[in-house]
Amino acid sequence: MTEALVPHTTETSTGGAAAHSSPGWFRRALESDILYSFRRSRLTMVAAVVTALFFLLAIFAPLLAVQNPFDPSQLELMNSRIAPLWTADGQSPFLLGTDEQGRDVFSAILYGLRISLTVGVLGVLFAGTLGIMLGLIAGYVGGAVDGLIMRIADVQLTFPAILIALLINGVVKSIFGNRLDATSTLAVLVFAIGLSFWVQYARTVRGSVMVEKNKDYVAAAQLIGLPAPVIMLRHVLPNAMGPILVIATINLALAIITEATLSFLGSGMPDTMPSLGTLIRIGNNYLFSGEWWIVAFPGFALAALILSINLLGDWLRDALNPKLR
Repeated sequence: MTEALVPHTTETSTGGAAAHSSPGWFRRALESDILYSFRRSRLTMVAAVVTALFFLLAIFAPLLAVQNPFDPSQLELMNSRIAPLWTADGQSPFLLGTDEQGRDVFSAILYGLRISLTVGVLGVLFAGTLGIMLGLIAGYVGGAVDGLIMRIADVQLTFPAILIALLINGVVKSIFGNRLDATSTLAVLVFAIGLSFWVQYARTVRGSVMVEKNKDYVAAAQLIGLPAPVIMLRHVLPNAMGPILVIATINLALAIITEATLSFLGSGMPDTMPSLGTLIRIGNNYLFSGEWWIVAFPGFALAALILSINLLGDWLRDALNPKLR
């Protein structure tokens, strides 16, 4: 009787120990410090929900909008300057009213969000890729290459990002003139914004690489003959991803603001394919004539988007800082 119980007890205890010692990736994610910090901050959770809501509104804009504001055939001048729906002069289905071209303001905001977020995300990806590569090369190679890259970065830091974006945007438009369509203008904005924000990535990655390249694991990788690009990308770069994520989150808000500023100044997206900045510029012309909704709602949407992204960036900076844990 005793011998029959021994194998059963041993198997049960071993299986239970194995199951307890391997909680799985999902359980480890739920118990991580970053997720714990996220759940503790209600403000951060609200900011994440608002940011996700803006992205969902931009993605599903064709399903939610009552018209395509980029399609002139769907616009009627008879519907211009209609007040919001809840006012005495409001008309259905224009929830937030219309502008001077008869565009539904709510639909224009949804499609404008698409433009602003597209320029912001692509601009951050371009700036991050360029800055990370230059930072890896500068920190790992060192010497004259490092000096050249960092002196270029120092010169660029003496100018505000908006001036650099204006300069690049103006040079490209002066070369191509009226041959740029809306898609080409969007690509120019991404290029200009990307070249305006690469310095922060490069300096951060360079500092991390200069610390990591003197450690034993890099020397071991060099000893077994791994090429320099493999060492930089596979072994050194992951140790600098924390600060890069923080910079990318904050730069997303800055890129959207830069695009809105360029569009407000008339150097961004055209009136036929407006972003949030273009909508604010258009609405600003009618602010003192009583049509306040044309500028108020796009401005509120832009401010809410920037605030929510900045709050996420502040939380991510604190969550990834080991001194604050």
